[in-house]
Amino acid sequence: MQSYTKRFLPSLLLALFCSSTASAGALEQAKRLHDRLAGVPADAATLQQMTTLLEQGNAQAAANVAMQHPDFYRTTLKLFASPATNRDLDIFEPLNDYSATIIGLVRDNVDFRQILQTDVLYVAADSLGLPPYAANNNAHYAALDQQGVDLQQYLEPRSQSSLLGIPAEASAGVMTSRAGAKAFFYLGTNRAMLRFTLMSQLCTDLEPLKDGSTPTDRIRQDVSRSPGGDSRIFHNRCVACHAGMDPLAQAFAYYDYQFTDETGENGRLFYQPAGSSHDQTGSRVQPKYHINSGNFPLGYKTEDDFWQNYWREGRNQALGWDNSLPGEGYGAKSLGQELANSVAFAQCQVKKVFETTCLRPPESLADVSLIQQTRDRFSQSGYNLKQVFADTATYCMGE
Repeated sequence: MQSYTKRFLPSLLLALFCSSTASAGALEQAKRLHDRLAGVPADAATLQQMTTLLEQGNAQAAANVAMQHPDFYRTTLKLFASPATNRDLDIFEPLNDYSATIIGLVRDNVDFRQILQTDVLYVAADSLGLPPYAANNNAHYAALDQQGVDLQQYLEPRSQSSLLGIPAEASAGVMTSRAGAKAFFYLGTNRAMLRFTLMSQLCTDLEPLKDGSTPTDRIRQDVSRSPGGDSRIFHNRCVACHAGMDPLAQAFAYYDYQFTDETGENGRLFYQPAGSSHDQTGSRVQPKYHINSGNFPLGYKTEDDFWQNYWREGRNQALGWDNSLPGEGYGAKSLGQELANSVAFAQCQVKKVFETTCLRPPESLADVSLIQQTRDRFSQSGYNLKQVFADTATYCMGE
């Protein structure tokens, strides 16, 4: 017996060690996976459940368990959505109808392209007794935020058009949310809405999109053709941006953000409805589209909200526009469809989720490959962003 024990004890200890190591590895992975998705440590029961699933080779199910935690919605998704809601790209921007709608669409596994075209806003359930949604302030969401409400349980979809008093055809997802209007229709020329939507949802600013070969026939009157008396500045600097940007930003011609207080905190989205006209323009086009029209009176005068995507030609074809779409249309909703169906949109969402769950930008060839594979899966399986969170978090949970 003693000889038998001496002979087989090393093998037994090795087996026990390997089993213990595998279990410890799965436990550490479960901890990291939960931390990355929920932002907080898991309780003992959840950790054991996730560890068992990982040991069984079911990382997807383990990720789904982590995403059941309220802080996945209250913290992780809020931090994911918040930069897009303000010009400073601040992740700590208070909850608002823009960020709440992104959180709700992810929770409900809705085709994420709808963020730029849907007639929906997410609000808190009436049963909470919070201040009701208001088109001219953020009190509803401030209360929701301050009370630490479980957004997974208490967010509910409502018709955006009914909440904001606009036609359903004028609703364009987060672009026409109150928070979106406050940030990007505030004063200015409405070009900001296009620029920041490109930055937040296609992950590109205007600088990389400059293309001097784009036709200039849609550049507005407010762009001087001889800035400082030097026409070379217009041809070498202004054309490359405005030639493509102005025809797209025309989609917002009937929108404005109207306010009476000094800071604009208590303003609301305004949309010029069909059959009406603005006193200053005599049309549905808002006066901001005619600001500084004397800079170049022969420039393009905005008469309606017809947009065209000149970036479908030239270097910006690289954004991957959908050839089944016409590349032109009327209003913000159809423009949202154009942007959301691009390859750049899908790529951007995956990249943002990767940075949220992995806590770093993609760096290696393996990272880039993962993003491309996840992007393809995202676009081929109904644009379910929750799946992207699961895929990237399991990739970054380590060995």
